[in-house]
Amino acid sequence: MISTGYPRSKLRNDNLEHFGAIPGPDGICRFVVWAPAISELSLVACGRTRSVVPMERDRGSHVCEIEAAPGTRYLFRLPDGRELPDPASRFQPDGVHGVSAVVDTNAFRWTDAAFRARALSESIIYELHVGTFSEAGTFAEAINHLDPLVDLGVTTVELMPVAQFPGSRNWGYDGVFPFAVQNSYGGPEGLQHFVDAAHARGLSVILDVVYNHLGPEGNYVGAFCPFFNDRYRTPWGQAINFDDADSGPVRAFLIRNALYWLGEFHIDGLRLDAVHGIFDFSARHFLDELNENVEALAAQTGRTLHVIAESDLNDARLLHKRDRGGYALYAQWSDDFHHSVHTLLTAESAGYYRDFGSIEDLRVTLEQGWRYAGQYSNYRRRRHGNSPAGLAPQKFVVCSQNHDQVGNRALGDRLSQIVDFESLKLAAGITLLSPFVPLLFMGEEYGETSPFLYFTSHQDAALVQAVRNGRREDFRSFGWSTEIPDPQDEQTFRRSRLNRGVCDSEPHRSLLNLYKTLIGMRKRFGFGRAKPLIRANEEKQMVALEYRGAPTALTAIFHFGNEPLQIPLELPGGVSRLLLNSSDKAWAENAGFDARRWSHAAFPFGRRSFVVFESRASGEKP
Repeated sequence: MISTGYPRSKLRNDNLEHFGAIPGPDGICRFVVWAPAISELSLVACGRTRSVVPMERDRGSHVCEIEAAPGTRYLFRLPDGRELPDPASRFQPDGVHGVSAVVDTNAFRWTDAAFRARALSESIIYELHVGTFSEAGTFAEAINHLDPLVDLGVTTVELMPVAQFPGSRNWGYDGVFPFAVQNSYGGPEGLQHFVDAAHARGLSVILDVVYNHLGPEGNYVGAFCPFFNDRYRTPWGQAINFDDADSGPVRAFLIRNALYWLGEFHIDGLRLDAVHGIFDFSARHFLDELNENVEALAAQTGRTLHVIAESDLNDARLLHKRDRGGYALYAQWSDDFHHSVHTLLTAESAGYYRDFGSIEDLRVTLEQGWRYAGQYSNYRRRRHGNSPAGLAPQKFVVCSQNHDQVGNRALGDRLSQIVDFESLKLAAGITLLSPFVPLLFMGEEYGETSPFLYFTSHQDAALVQAVRNGRREDFRSFGWSTEIPDPQDEQTFRRSRLNRGVCDSEPHRSLLNLYKTLIGMRKRFGFGRAKPLIRANEEKQMVALEYRGAPTALTAIFHFGNEPLQIPLELPGGVSRLLLNSSDKAWAENAGFDARRWSHAAFPFGRRSFVVFESRASGEKP
């Protein structure tokens, strides 16, 4: 057994220690499956000869121990004769409908003992989809593209879900084996190599996990236990049983899953998908219990671990400390930031964009973290959200693009395909110089031209058609009537791969340089470490962020208007110097701004532009 320095931790307040196949140091493997309503189960070891081993009941679980080396393939036989894979399988070498395989995740030889994750407030997150991040679509090939991310200034890589899904093409939110790493990506060892390689380059790794539902195809867990709750329904399928009879082991199963990623794969944080789809009306919410276990693991190992929520609720309870009735999650995504910026850049007003479109929407979001804090939402036709007052800016992760906001458009068009170059630069500036934690979606840093479409590789014909119909229905509220690419067509997937070759041409090269400059500026001057003073002018379509410090004050002014203008500057006292102007000749496709020709009385702003000034007290050297 290889010591990793990342020991397994016990679940707090729960007697169920592990699920699945757990190999021991003596070659004996312990198999545990929770199946309280099944009278008898047998383990079917699928070697050169098939052997059937009866399992013993232990409370609601069935347990057996046999000699089984890593790689041993197995199934569980139910009383009706069906032989099904392990719901807690660590690896599905032949996909969701195949056999499970024993994996010793503790056998990997890690080299990252000295690695320490950065604080989230100092992080630049880069979201990527393993299957489309490289031509091969594997962890191994993704490693070859990590160095450019380091050069860009990224600190943290966020992987879209890697739990086993049907086929080889999927966003990952149709996963049905929460513990099994996708076989087509490289399996569990491939993920360990990726994390180790990322840590060797100083990059943290966040993993997107889905605890609100399981996918529809290959979903065998319901055959063993009451994993789902029919009292609720998610938009994606059956709700998971967090608060009904026999929900304790279900909660333990998913908490164990979280600790598995953090402990045995050295993942530095989890992004919890759509927590508004986690229906739990018990006295102790699952998210609070999950977070407490992650905090215990962090204390036990001395590591920095983050739990970040995606939520459609604008509910500050996710972030408030427990003494305020919260769940104390580290941060959450702010969709309101994206919507505020997107509508100003595109003038789109359909669907949820109906609630946004003004400079005031952006100002309020910058001020408090999200726009809707209990007021009426025209899109929802009801009041939405509660107050985030008192929460620090680093509690919010923001972006101008992500997999949802791109991939859930009818044609998967990125911002680079729907706005001009000046708007792309403006989007980069407001995101990277905001007080929040910025997230970039793979390829945005150079204006990727390939779309990011929705793709699947289901084998169930009825499900394939249901997905096609469902996508068409989803787009009606946005007024998109165009024929959408078929999610099941392999070409839809292939079209979504990054085309890094465009980096060698303009304006992509200049955009990449701007991203590097902005990230470097953010790190150098500490954008995001303090809450700025925010001013806005609706008439002139401008918003300004002023970060005051001693002896330096930094002012970033963003102009979303479509016409150039000249206005007097309002800068802190002292000596000011221009650090960056997005309309300057240093950046391609610009108005040819000359930084030498300006005065405080009439500063010329280009259309869709931003500037950054540094002001120092008189006598202070820059």
